[in-house]
Amino acid sequence: MNDLNRTQLILLVLLVSFFTSLVTGIVTATLVTQAPSPITQTVSRVIEKVISLPPSQPSEPKQDSKPTTIIVTQEDMIIKMVEDSSSAVVSVVATKDLPVIEQYFVNPFENDEFFKNFFPSDVFPQFEIPQYRQKGTEKTKVSSGTGFFVSEDGFLLTNRHVVADKEAEYSIVMNDGRKYPAQVLARDTFQDIAILKIDSSEEKFNFISLGDSDGIKIGQTVVAIGNTLGEFQNTVSVGIVSGLNRNIEASDSQGNKEQLNGFIQTDAAVNPGNSGGPLFNLKGQVVGINTAIAQGAENVGFALPVNFAKKGLADVKEFGDIKYAYLGVRYRAVDSFDYGIVLVEGDNGEPAIMKGSPAEKAGLQSGDVILDFGGIRIGKENPLNILVGGRRVGEVVMLKVARGEEIMDIPVTLDEMPKTL
Repeated sequence: MNDLNRTQLILLVLLVSFFTSLVTGIVTATLVTQAPSPITQTVSRVIEKVISLPPSQPSEPKQDSKPTTIIVTQEDMIIKMVEDSSSAVVSVVATKDLPVIEQYFVNPFENDEFFKNFFPSDVFPQFEIPQYRQKGTEKTKVSSGTGFFVSEDGFLLTNRHVVADKEAEYSIVMNDGRKYPAQVLARDTFQDIAILKIDSSEEKFNFISLGDSDGIKIGQTVVAIGNTLGEFQNTVSVGIVSGLNRNIEASDSQGNKEQLNGFIQTDAAVNPGNSGGPLFNLKGQVVGINTAIAQGAENVGFALPVNFAKKGLADVKEFGDIKYAYLGVRYRAVDSFDYGIVLVEGDNGEPAIMKGSPAEKAGLQSGDVILDFGGIRIGKENPLNILVGGRRVGEVVMLKVARGEEIMDIPVTLDEMPKTL
């Protein structure tokens, strides 16, 4: 009896173990089936929900919508930007009335009867001598560059050197071939900027938004559009910002030289004819005006920061011309620091503070050290003349000034530069 009980007990234990394993397997399988998706799937669903398109007809029964993944590449952004902006980029063409010269031939023996008869022109044309004379004048294209619309009512920006010839007539050639006469409203004396206008009250022009050139970064992608070589209109090139605050010396075809400060360096291809054209960021905003290239080097171009042009454009729209602010001081760099300027007399004893100037009205004194202008530290990358030139007449600017052991903030109201300076 004891043996039978032992056998039954063993069978009972085995049966219990079997059923326990079976139930555990079923429960485990059920829990695994109901377990959350892996974290990658969860993240995927969150993204899909964010970018899924809403149902087109809210009244229809709710259905499971398939997630829509939208990928925007840099190439897509550039294509879109060019499509939106290309019609606002134009060619600026200069024409002049130039003499038409014609060639004609004369018999050198015209006044000598003997030789004239002996060597008649119809028999000996090789003896005739070529001569030249003017036959009226003809409008002739003498140069071309690039410009771009900055308002729907026909205001344009370009480089000053594109419209430097005051005797020439200027016209705007659109991307679709349409042509308009243009008036040069202003040529900036201190920056390579000019402002043009098309008088066409019946038409509104596509224009480009001006970005903030102070916010650009080295390495960011930029796009240049221009009238390359004066022949290939609206040529597009892509590159990056290679450097900032570049100071260069530029020269024109006549050998005239000009110091340019604070420029953007880019490796986007900039060629003759691109001058005055826009340099875009990928948002389609203009951050620079293509101005110069380094001779003898490849992919080294320079663009004027567009913020330099904003003040002049605002002046022209308000006053009809560019007004220049001035502070009215003479100065030199501070030797003991890498920033700041000290107010000193001129070489011939001229006062450090000009009489009646904003500096005099603000109480500045000879020997004062101006450390920053409007919150910007004065130095090689931010010279005082550029900082003042970027401000409008009537603006109040805070100067940080060191006088002896004292550091003080002095507000100054900028006046218009006198014509005699």
